[in-house]
Amino acid sequence: MAKATARHILVDTEAKCNELKAAIEGGADFAQLAKEHSSCPSGRQGGDLGSFGPGQMVKEFDTVVFSAPVNVVQGPVKTQFGYHLLEVTSRRD
Repeated sequence: MAKATARHILVDTEAKCNELKAAIEGGADFAQLAKEHSSCPSGRQGGDLGSFGPGQMVKEFDTVVFSAPVNVVQGPVKTQFGYHLLEVTSRRD
């Protein structure tokens, strides 16, 4: 069964999500930004969501996690919770 590990940053607006993505692309540390800005409790761990399989996350999130390249920041991804930046840190099929 497929498994992935990922981390994310959850914010309220697409504009904030884009701002954080630009900061990461400019060299800012993903984990540090997650600690400072993410509204998800995972932010305290740098956005780390641990390991999970298909169907364990909301559909929009799941689709990206199981199709995006590993170690490339994706987003904004809109879900019922807000806007996510997410990075797949590993995946096996």
